[in-house]
Amino acid sequence: MLSNITVIPYEYDLVEPREDDIRVIAEAKVRQAYEKTKKPCIAMDIGFFIRSLNGFPKAYVNYALETIGISGILKLMEGIEDRHCEFRECLAYYDGNKLELFESIGPGILSTEIKGVEKEHKLSDLWYIVEPNGFGKTLAEFSEDDFNKHRKHREKSSLSMFS
Repeated sequence: MLSNITVIPYEYDLVEPREDDIRVIAEAKVRQAYEKTKKPCIAMDIGFFIRSLNGFPKAYVNYALETIGISGILKLMEGIEDRHCEFRECLAYYDGNKLELFESIGPGILSTEIKGVEKEHKLSDLWYIVEPNGFGKTLAEFSEDDFNKHRKHREKSSLSMFS
């Protein structure tokens, strides 16, 4: 989506608010980035939400993975039929006047076991237990063709904008 725009990365320590809502976190980060650069900025936050666990771990994915890990998540889900989960990403844009928030949702189900192999571009250990809708296998089991199909499907169907 940003192919015609030059994006310059900056290395700053930004304070993330303790918040369940990734939109609030992305907004806080982009406003801080703008204050440091005085240039239009983008910032992103990502969360993982399990419906049967009241959304746990929400925006606290890293903490959950560091403490209970994917084995602990599967243990929490033992005997639970509703295995719906979703990744949510929020990209925030701020130019000092206008704030735009774009949210992408990637729905799936939690596997009942850890499956797949190490991938070079793996973003999280969650890849071993999340099966995106319509694929019947975890992200760690995906072929390159599966990733391309998944990416195209998400580009078409899951982006919404908040102002």
